[in-house]
Amino acid sequence: MVGVQRMWVVLFWTVLNFFFSGLVDGFVLGEQPLSKIAIHRITLGLSNSTSIRASPILLGSNGEDTEWVSVDLEHDNPSVGDWIGVFSPANFNSSTCLPESSESEDQAPYICSAPIKYKFVKDTNSGYTKTGKASLKFQIINQRADFSFVLFSGGLSKPKLVAVSNSVSFANPKAPLYPRLALGKAWNEMAVTWTSGYNIDEAVPFVEWGLKGGHQKRSPAGTSTFHQNSMCGSPARTVGWRDPGFIHTSFLKDLWPNARYNYRMGHLLSNGSYVWSRSYSFRSSPFPGQDSLQRVIIFGDLGKAERDGSNEYSNYQPGSLNTTDQLIKDLPNFDIVFHIGDLPYSNGYLSQWDQFTSQVEPMASTVPYMVASGNHERDWPNSGSYYDGTDSGGECGVPAETTFYFPAKNRSKFWYSADYGMFHFCVADTENDWRKGTEQYRFLEHCLASVDRRKQPWLIFTGHRVLGYSSDFWYALEGSYAEPGGRESLQKLWQKYKVDIALFGHVHNYERTCPIYQNRCVNPEKSHYSGTVNGTIHIVVGGGGSHLSNFTDEVPSWSIYRDYDYGFVKMTAFNHSSLLFEYKKSRDGKVYDSFTISRDHRDVKGCAHDGCEPTTLAN
Repeated sequence: MVGVQRMWVVLFWTVLNFFFSGLVDGFVLGEQPLSKIAIHRITLGLSNSTSIRASPILLGSNGEDTEWVSVDLEHDNPSVGDWIGVFSPANFNSSTCLPESSESEDQAPYICSAPIKYKFVKDTNSGYTKTGKASLKFQIINQRADFSFVLFSGGLSKPKLVAVSNSVSFANPKAPLYPRLALGKAWNEMAVTWTSGYNIDEAVPFVEWGLKGGHQKRSPAGTSTFHQNSMCGSPARTVGWRDPGFIHTSFLKDLWPNARYNYRMGHLLSNGSYVWSRSYSFRSSPFPGQDSLQRVIIFGDLGKAERDGSNEYSNYQPGSLNTTDQLIKDLPNFDIVFHIGDLPYSNGYLSQWDQFTSQVEPMASTVPYMVASGNHERDWPNSGSYYDGTDSGGECGVPAETTFYFPAKNRSKFWYSADYGMFHFCVADTENDWRKGTEQYRFLEHCLASVDRRKQPWLIFTGHRVLGYSSDFWYALEGSYAEPGGRESLQKLWQKYKVDIALFGHVHNYERTCPIYQNRCVNPEKSHYSGTVNGTIHIVVGGGGSHLSNFTDEVPSWSIYRDYDYGFVKMTAFNHSSLLFEYKKSRDGKVYDSFTISRDHRDVKGCAHDGCEPTTLAN
């Protein structure tokens, strides 16, 4: 009895320590900071002796899509709880408010939409509470509407509106922006997706493109969007709603392999004039099986962060900008990116999707930026997701499926295959049922079975939640070391089709296993692997930018390398028989874990336990 009590005491203090280690400056890690603002409790307290002004009034006069805005204020009754919220559109009102729940409100709220970001005045103006004077700077991106800056007192829980600034706006708020490339459904096709304020009744969208220095052609684009009633719940349907504009996708087909192409997005207006984006370029995919240098970046759980120090994410995702900036710095040295779930962590606050596409634009406009669905994109009760959580904030997958292109047959089923030279990727949607007998299971088996390993020797399985192996604290607490039922449903597929590497996010750290099958290491090596594929190496690479996850104290025998830090992985295929795997930290871009694989095709054909079809004398 004493032993049982002691076990529960240890467990209690472990959980308590884990919880409090996640508290940073009053924020619980994992909570969307915009949700801390009690929008429906805002009261009106305008003061004639308080002023706030933003400048410049006109942004992007030279075509910029990002500008810095100075906000100067004078307040006759300053306090430590004063903060400034950035609202867009600038003219906020209660005319479109939807009820937060079925319970009736005593009165209609003055404001029914959250700001797109905010700052506490004291954080950048130490003498503010004495002088009542302050100056702040905000970085603003073009989001298809004007902006106003609003001073509140009373903190986030009891906000009182004190003053509203003048509005500022971009010269062309509807401009085509934030291109993101993706592999098409054929190896020689590239999809270009972007956002604008132009519906098809205002302008015709297209992409002008061609070989660098060659003839430029035009390809039409389709247009889509989504609406407030497309959201599944609050806050996406209520205070978090913001019009997403229009999403356009064009397919550039019949590309030459490994060729440099220029492109720009355009809109033909009804008066015959054109609106153009900046010019961009990309290198097309290699021919499937082409023997050349091919480099792939993979990470999960990046999120978005603010370069202006806004409270909105500065305490939530300290690694996001480090990862983004490190990859932008290294952009000439990789060819394609896989972001395997949990993209902006918008959690129902739709303004964050524009900010995320702006943050990753230098990458996504230059190399294919392939995405997977995570719990923060999809999960919502009674919406068809496999997990009945509320992590999407009511988005239930709609913004993710619309904002990014991915080569799936059905946009609401976020699983697909992708070919890049010597690599074949099978991307799972872990938020939809993947168990044996399901539609996704059948797809995954077909994806793994259909690859020609002579042409594409490197077979990669990836998805958001850990379906393989992780010694994350919570998984270990469950006793499963992965999503319950993951290995039981899929490990025989990985073994049968000799998957080289399986990569997952969701757990916010880095971990590498030995080549493993049925919980046992099948290869004692740690840095170099050759010969028959007798097990799959499992990688957790969820340290893209969100708050970090603790490991269990006990290190399982199959865990080769663990790191509690932000980072990403890079796979380099030198040829059909030589692969280099590297884990790099975001803060310095240096390699902290690596291994190599050397293998001939006959090694892939070699039999291992559960890795070959049964044979008889007859066959």
